[in-house]
Amino acid sequence: MAKKIKTKDRILTTSLALFNTVGEPNVTTLLISDELDISPGNLYYHFKSKGDIVTVLFDGYEAEVGELLAVPEDVSISLEQISFFLHILFETVARYRFLYQDLVNVLSRYDSLQTRFRRILNRKRQAFRIMCNSLNRQGIAQFSESELDALCEQLTLTTCYWSSFDSLAKLNDRDSTDPGRGVYQMLHLLLPYLSAEEREEVMLLSQDYL
Repeated sequence: MAKKIKTKDRILTTSLALFNTVGEPNVTTLLISDELDISPGNLYYHFKSKGDIVTVLFDGYEAEVGELLAVPEDVSISLEQISFFLHILFETVARYRFLYQDLVNVLSRYDSLQTRFRRILNRKRQAFRIMCNSLNRQGIAQFSESELDALCEQLTLTTCYWSSFDSLAKLNDRDSTDPGRGVYQMLHLLLPYLSAEEREEVMLLSQDYL
C-alpha cells in the first residue's frame, strides 16, 4: 500500500513547483490551495503565510547546499571531482531556482533570509578557493593571488545568476532548465589557468554537459 503523503509535504512540493514555474511573487496562498484542491483554512493550519512556506523551502535549500559546500581543505581534489561538484551544485540551484530567478525581489521581501543567503555566498566563495588552491598545490593550475580572488568571485557570481540568465531564453517555458550549460561555462572559466594536458581533460569533461 502506497504511503500517503502528508498535507504539509504536499503544500511544500506544490508551492516549490509553482514558485519555479510562474515566479514566487506571482503565487498566492489561494493559488496554492486551489492547485492542491484544499481549502485555504487547511493550508493556513500548516502555514500561516506564504512567507512561512518560502522560509521552510529555504531551510531545505540551505541544508542541501550547506552539505555540498563542506569541502575539506586538506585533500587533493581532481578536475573530475570539481566537475561532479558543479553538477550537483547546479542541480540543487535548479531545484530551488525561484530563489535565483527573482533573487533581489525575494530577498528584499524576506529580510530574515538575507543574512542566510549572504552566508551561503561566502561559503560558495570559500569552497571554490579551497578547490582552486588544491589544483595549485598539485601543479594542475597556476593562479596568482589576484587571479584567484577574481576567479573565485566570478565562479560565485556565475552560480548565483546563471539560473536567471538561462531563464531569459525560456520566458515562455520556465519549467525548462539546463543546469548542464551552467556547469559547462564554469569549467571553461578554469581553462586559462590550466596546462595543455589539463585543458584537454576539461574540454572532454565539459562536453558531457552540452
